[in-house]
Amino acid sequence: MSHDAHSSDGRVQLERIAFYGRTLSEYLKMFGFDDVISLKKYSKILDCPSGASSFVSEASRYAINAFACDPLYNKDAGALAKQGENDIEFVVKRVSETPQFYNWDFYSSIDNLREFRKLALRQFISDYIQNKKGRYIAGKLPSLPFDDSAFDMVLSGHFLFTYSHKFDFQFILSSILELLRISSREVRIYPIQKSSSQPYEHMTKLLDILKAEYGILCDIVPVSFEFQKGSNKMFLLSQK
Repeated sequence: MSHDAHSSDGRVQLERIAFYGRTLSEYLKMFGFDDVISLKKYSKILDCPSGASSFVSEASRYAINAFACDPLYNKDAGALAKQGENDIEFVVKRVSETPQFYNWDFYSSIDNLREFRKLALRQFISDYIQNKKGRYIAGKLPSLPFDDSAFDMVLSGHFLFTYSHKFDFQFILSSILELLRISSREVRIYPIQKSSSQPYEHMTKLLDILKAEYGILCDIVPVSFEFQKGSNKMFLLSQK
């Protein structure tokens, strides 16, 4: 297991990409939706990479046509459950070491944070077992197994900028362009800062290239979710 890198002020950068999930209620806040009904204006939604999130499982109960994509979806449910459980403890331990860098209004405590993560994992695993061939597709950025404009909307949470200390600029640019390729309407990315809570240092360059070279409409939009301090914005991207 790799060790975590610490920034000069003690903030932790996660050196391992965790198989870690969130619930529908968290997704609504992270991605700037007022309620579940507002998702119904999209005929087909992709969550990528979805990890151990229960968003797709929960959304299906509201007759929302949602799909999940992740590099680990070629594994069986038992292996994913074990990895998910280990990664919950891995991340929760890191958060517990620097609680001052987080807001605790949504999650009241470390134990409550862990319960949210376990709830997401349980719901994900249950649905994965039943619908692996229907809703869960193995795929890895920056090259996904979908046709152009296959989805109305693509959601991408806690990956590209969260782990940007592990990725070079070209990977992040290529991944965003790939998410846009498979989306006919919009891409929403949250958060836009690193796991250390620091801003992504190449954001200005990224925005300039997306706008000038590819004609992408880029907005940084406030959202009502802020666990990591400062992580209250998402990236909203669409084709002109």
